[in-house]
Amino acid sequence: MTRRQLVQLIRERQSFLCVGLDTDPDRIPPHLQQEEDPVFAFNKAIIDATRDLCVAYKPNLAFYEALGAQGWRSLARTVEYIGDTHFVIADAKRGDIGNTSRRYAAAFFEQLACDAVTVAPYMGRDSVSPFLGFEGKWVILLGLTSNPGSADFQLQPLAGGRPLYEHVIRTAMRWAGPDELMFVLGATHPDELAAIRALAPDYFFLVPGVGAQGGSLEAVARAGMNDQCGLLVNSSRGIIHAGSGADFAEKARSAAAALQQQMAAWVQRAFR
Repeated sequence: MTRRQLVQLIRERQSFLCVGLDTDPDRIPPHLQQEEDPVFAFNKAIIDATRDLCVAYKPNLAFYEALGAQGWRSLARTVEYIGDTHFVIADAKRGDIGNTSRRYAAAFFEQLACDAVTVAPYMGRDSVSPFLGFEGKWVILLGLTSNPGSADFQLQPLAGGRPLYEHVIRTAMRWAGPDELMFVLGATHPDELAAIRALAPDYFFLVPGVGAQGGSLEAVARAGMNDQCGLLVNSSRGIIHAGSGADFAEKARSAAAALQQQMAAWVQRAFR
């Protein structure tokens, strides 16, 4: 999916919501446990309930890889079911050099046909560049994450006083432009988000941490939005596990709709 297509989706749906498919088999409602593929059955119900309210889905690979071959089948079925109507992010957090990264890129872009993959930057340019150059595909680079451990490295100042995450972002912008590179920036760092927007005015940000992790949608939008929206705000547990009974999909829709309604006003502001 190209940048133009993504922006058009945001305008049409009045939403910049990404639904995280962190599907935990232990939390799938009992009535689905007897299905041949409970993970896919759960994902299908969530997708059907939220398809018109979001622009992206983000399967977290750990929840599928933990199930072995069956998990990969569930993932492939999920991505295929989403189709080309949404921006599909493989939340894999890969990062290795040379041939290894090229094979990761082939797995997510060619085999699974995802639109984007999250990539860890710690090993530098030659671990990221193999993911670049695929038409209509994106690298989403970890910049400043929402977990407490982000203070261990990402927030540490370098010799000139700038934090490490800022050096990562400045350096990565020399590798690729805003048509194929995004940054993961946690919702729990709104002040830093505003500074990063000033540093990278044209780049999209994938922002986790709204909802269960305590981030504020309003604070994120105020700090991070640009004139093409420039944001994909992810909610996982707050949507897919909003309910635990037979009506889980309806509860998921209600949770997604509440976010989308808030987003609509910000989208209108961005494109006015």
